[in-house]
Amino acid sequence: MSENGMMEKDEIFSKVLRAGRRTYFFDVRATKADDYYLTITESKKFTNADGSFHYKKHKIYLYKEDFEGFSEILNEMTDYIVNEKGEEVISDRHQKDFKKEYQEVEVESENNPSPEKFTDINFEDI
Repeated sequence: MSENGMMEKDEIFSKVLRAGRRTYFFDVRATKADDYYLTITESKKFTNADGSFHYKKHKIYLYKEDFEGFSEILNEMTDYIVNEKGEEVISDRHQKDFKKEYQEVEVESENNPSPEKFTDINFEDI
C-alpha cells in the first residue's frame, strides 16, 4: 500500500477539543486488518523563556474490546467528580482570584516539629 493510501486510512474520523493550553485529538484509525480503534491525544503547549514554544503529547490507544469497560469507568469517575464537587471549576490555575474557604493551621510542638525545623537537633534530648 502506498504512503498516501496509509494516510487516508489514518484519517477515518477525527474531532478536536481545545481546552486552554491543552488540545485533545480524538482520531479513529484502522489496524492492518482494517478494523477500527480510537486514539486520544493530549497536546499541551509550553512557552520557553525566549518566547518560543513546544508541545508535549500523550496518547492513549483504545480498542473496541475495551470500549464498554472504559466508557463505564469514565462515566462513573466523571459522575463522581460532578456529584462531589459540582460542575464549577474551583482551581486557582483557572481562577486567579480563587481563595480557599479554610486555612490549615499547623501547631508546632516538641512532638510535632514543623517540616522546616525537622532537622533541628535539641541536644538536651540526647
